[in-house]
Amino acid sequence: MAKDRDQEFVEFIIKSIVNNPDAVGVTRTVDELGVLLSVKVSREDMGLLIGRSGSTAKAIRTLARIVGMRNNARVNLRIEEPEGGRMTGGSMGGEKEKTVEDVMEGIGSF
Repeated sequence: MAKDRDQEFVEFIIKSIVNNPDAVGVTRTVDELGVLLSVKVSREDMGLLIGRSGSTAKAIRTLARIVGMRNNARVNLRIEEPEGGRMTGGSMGGEKEKTVEDVMEGIGSF
């Protein structure tokens, strides 16, 4: 049971960060390279999990490695892309990104 502490820890952290904790799934596999924790979250929570410039994901990876070191294991974290792939449209709200022409048309209508 002590071996699964890294999985429980990572799952707790991620569920505390995201808006949809019921969609969080963490699977643990062990091979000759060490422990691999694969994380799945809902598509809407990917931005929260990764963070600005990947800072949140990097911090979670660092914490997972620390927990692994305490249990004499090398722990790596993989964030799996959710069903449906990456968000498109340029913004999180699904609106298309404005071009210079769109802005100029908006100014001309005043």
